[in-house]
Amino acid sequence: MTLYDSSKKTKREFIPQVEGKVSLYVCGPTVYDDAHLGHAKSALVFDLLSRVLSANGYEVTYARNITDIDDKIINRAAKQNKTIKEITDFYTNAYHKEMALLGVKRPDIEPKATESLEAMYALIQKLLDNKHAYKTDDGDVYFDTSSDSDYLTLSKRVQDESEKLQRVESSSHKKNPADFALWKSVKDDSITFDSPFGKGRPGWHLECSAMIEKHLARPEAKFAVDIHGGGADLLFPHHENEAAQTRCATNHALAAYWMHNGFVNIDGQKMSKSLGNSFFLKDALKIYDGEVLRFYLLSTHYRSNFNFNEEDLATAKKRLDKIYRLKKRLFDMTHGDEKTDFQKELLAALNDDLNISASLALIDEMITRANETLDTPGKHKELKRETLSNLAYIKKLLGFGVKNPYEHFQFGVDEEIKEEIKALIQKRDEAKKVKDFAASDALRDEILAYGVNLMDTPHGSFWEKI
Repeated sequence: MTLYDSSKKTKREFIPQVEGKVSLYVCGPTVYDDAHLGHAKSALVFDLLSRVLSANGYEVTYARNITDIDDKIINRAAKQNKTIKEITDFYTNAYHKEMALLGVKRPDIEPKATESLEAMYALIQKLLDNKHAYKTDDGDVYFDTSSDSDYLTLSKRVQDESEKLQRVESSSHKKNPADFALWKSVKDDSITFDSPFGKGRPGWHLECSAMIEKHLARPEAKFAVDIHGGGADLLFPHHENEAAQTRCATNHALAAYWMHNGFVNIDGQKMSKSLGNSFFLKDALKIYDGEVLRFYLLSTHYRSNFNFNEEDLATAKKRLDKIYRLKKRLFDMTHGDEKTDFQKELLAALNDDLNISASLALIDEMITRANETLDTPGKHKELKRETLSNLAYIKKLLGFGVKNPYEHFQFGVDEEIKEEIKALIQKRDEAKKVKDFAASDALRDEILAYGVNLMDTPHGSFWEKI
């Protein structure tokens, strides 16, 4: 398996620190607002990575944090006259529900910043003891970037003079322009936490380093985690600062491999709340099925910037529909557990830095071959079993084709209408049982009047939207 390491700017063979085991940490959401398509893209990418690692036989420990301490959260709570917990619980629950609709599995560990304060205090104290941090007269604690000879080696960034000047002006108490806050002293009546350094709030960069040390790192390990991931916008300064804190406070580096997914653009423009084009996931899910969004957002390579537009989304849906149409042709069979060449080829493609283009091409070819053979006379029992096994493997590895094939084609029908159709089908089933064919035919006509197709199968009657 090879992965592109953002810090090395090249693909590298993946070798975990402990044979057969992988630790994966991904930066999760700051829960002060609804999730947008950028959140969805990142969650889907690392959900896919976790699935591929598991398919290779690794025991994966996947952690994705929840940032529930942040100035934006405090401001939102004040604006809405709510408690911090009310805000963070609401948006955390919404995030979980929306990720579930995309087929994103919950991580094994989901630490919250509010539950990790003691770990943050310990990390700050180590940095102070090691002379990598200093406390100002105002009570702030800063990381001293000049004390870390490896600072900026992760992002390979060179700061220009204007950026340095801007950073100096942001705080006159800094020793160096690039120094960043580990602890922010708060003197007003806003939300604060008691710490050994005084009342205040932790710096954002500190939170992830502390949570990784608490939940994943082993003292004797060369790296705290095998893989650290997140969006490309986090490479600098967030991940750069995380890496600096960890190596200066502990005897290990933060991650053996760094992975970053590309930006999401909407019709060619980078998605940004400041630009007013942040496409909230909850709004997209009102219009599009979650699995269609999953297929679409994963349909380009994870490192590429993603341009979200309706035409490409419609094309992606048609491609996903092919999986379900083939699944529907085989609906009267139960699948076996055959291991096929297709499955080996699909995993091999994804083992090449999650090569989704090659993977989808293999799926298209498999579907075409299966349909062509099924169209020719013959029972094709062995082909059907292999094809069903392949579809089950796609479902497990990529999360495509997870629903009943008929239900897939019901999206867009109002829930109330669905219940009405369901009730009519039950009445029709009862009429057929007592051989009241006149009533059965009348009920069939009533169902078809909703603008749907009705199919009778050995597993029952199913319908789909025309």
